[in-house]
Amino acid sequence: MVAEFQQAESQAQCAQVYFDGSCPLCRREIAVYQNAKPDQPIVWVDVSKPETQLPEGQSKEKLMARFHTQTAQGELLSGAAAFVHVWAQLPGWRVLAWLAKVPGMLWVMEKAYKGFLPLRPAIQRFVLKFDKGHLPPQK
Repeated sequence: MVAEFQQAESQAQCAQVYFDGSCPLCRREIAVYQNAKPDQPIVWVDVSKPETQLPEGQSKEKLMARFHTQTAQGELLSGAAAFVHVWAQLPGWRVLAWLAKVPGMLWVMEKAYKGFLPLRPAIQRFVLKFDKGHLPPQK
């Protein structure tokens, strides 16, 4: 039984995270996640870079518009589901992944994320204008 649980856990590990490195909010958030020391390696992919290899059938614009992860099994997740998948891998963030299991909670998280997306450009401008000194560098 323990072996089955460990196998199921390892299958859920995040293989890649696709993020918009040109977005100051995204860079800051990814830097926080990178410092959390995941259980399994996570590949952080800045899709804003011209040389970035994109998953088959995906456009740069689509991947930059929303947060995406690709599981170890190759499933592409986006929005709240992608965040939950990453949080499940990170110490200190797993409680949010656990909360997403509450019936209806993932739906609420997705609605909140969709509500945030139209505000993101204005928030980015604010962050760039007033907080340049504290942003992690674009890698």
